[in-house]
Amino acid sequence: MGQTKRIRKKYETPSHPWQRERILEEKEMVKEYGLKNKKEIWKSASKLKSARAQVKKIIANIHSEQSAKEKEHLLNKLIRYGIISKDSKLEDILDLKAKEFLERRLQTIILRKNLARSSKQARQFISHGHILINGKKVTAPSYLVSKEEESKIEFKPLSPLSKADHPERTIKEKLEKEKKEKIIEQPKTEEKPAEEAPKIEEPKAIEVKNG
Repeated sequence: MGQTKRIRKKYETPSHPWQRERILEEKEMVKEYGLKNKKEIWKSASKLKSARAQVKKIIANIHSEQSAKEKEHLLNKLIRYGIISKDSKLEDILDLKAKEFLERRLQTIILRKNLARSSKQARQFISHGHILINGKKVTAPSYLVSKEEESKIEFKPLSPLSKADHPERTIKEKLEKEKKEKIIEQPKTEEKPAEEAPKIEEPKAIEVKNG
């Protein structure tokens, strides 16, 4: 049978479960990125934490040959995935947030490329096997997309979604077109001149004659 491999968690849970600000922030992130649950946020946070720990280790042993190799490897990796720019320094990694990793998920990239109407629909397309990267099917919404792979994302040729006139792909364009047409066709209301207030005649003085 062989030895059973122990499956370890790929993320760390928050140190305190009841922090109002963090809970509200995570709630907004789940909604914005169409995540299944908060575990996906914690996975991105754990990746960021690991990168930060590696940066601190490199800085502590900056003059060693091994640190120079690790620095180059870490920078090249983050640049390849578009998390940092080519001009970024090692210290810039310490200022990153978990959102930087969430932005490079396949689910988010598909939404940014307007291949789906919403993040939840993008997740559905991926999990149902409609998306290819460089000709290979990817069914994991959390897949980190490199800058090189970003231009190679496409619908599966045999998928009905590969047609540009598919209702799920054209409905967004139709709605935007209808909104523009309504704005153009909307008649401009003519401004009526302000009505003058009626003049009030002052009462005439009555002369009283003696006699």
